[in-house]
Amino acid sequence: MDTYKRHIELLGYKAKDKITGFKGVIDSVCFDLYGCVQLSLKPGIDKDGKMRTSFWFDVTRLKINTDKRIVDLPDFYEGYVAEGKKGAADKPDMKA
Repeated sequence: MDTYKRHIELLGYKAKDKITGFKGVIDSVCFDLYGCVQLSLKPGIDKDGKMRTSFWFDVTRLKINTDKRIVDLPDFYEGYVAEGKKGAADKPDMKA
């Protein structure tokens, strides 16, 4: 599998930063112009039910903590999502 696809395939897994101990679900992947690959960890909600802040980490700093995704991966390779026809606020394509 292409390296960039392996990084995309990490979406939806729980992970932990090896340095800080920060934990969360990988909710985004970033490939920048200078060669960095970073993943965003979404830690969930706090004790008061408020959404906690996500942080970006280099992919090499993270350890995957689960064998299975907690959220299904969208199909970024073909179809409705891959064609850019679905944004975060759009309804899913019921014709598929």
